[in-house]
Amino acid sequence: MEHKTRDQIRDVSNILPSYFEARPLSKRERLELWVEALERDGARRLRTLFEIEYAPAAKRAGLRADDSPLSVAFSEPRLRAEGLAGDTMGDAIAFFGISEMELHNIVCSCHSGKTISAKRAAARLRATATREAEYRPLRASGVLVGGLTRALVAIGVLPF
Repeated sequence: MEHKTRDQIRDVSNILPSYFEARPLSKRERLELWVEALERDGARRLRTLFEIEYAPAAKRAGLRADDSPLSVAFSEPRLRAEGLAGDTMGDAIAFFGISEMELHNIVCSCHSGKTISAKRAAARLRATATREAEYRPLRASGVLVGGLTRALVAIGVLPF
């Protein structure tokens, strides 16, 4: 190996400051990449997961289906590079930071039947990401606590 000074390297290569190095994607950016992957497939029919809510809690994390919205996310190279480990419910919940109920609303057969268009799955996912961004400041400030939170969840205003 040949040692060269920074000045010698600068003549043959661009040296970028460290702030140009890649940073981990935010939760919102990860969700947006998933939305974009789904939108690229548009009319493609994707398989849903069958009645997630009836699966034993211990088995839900391992639920998956070929050609599902989850497999579309896993096929996205940047999401895998960021740490998406697989195309199961547990992998998606852990990586995207969404709740089991939020994921249920996107990929469960009880909402769409056996299949869902990639475009519709993208719209549901975008709604989840948008709702998260809207309510995060309220939760962080302590406005949504106790009974009010439970009431808003019960009527479907909050997604958790």
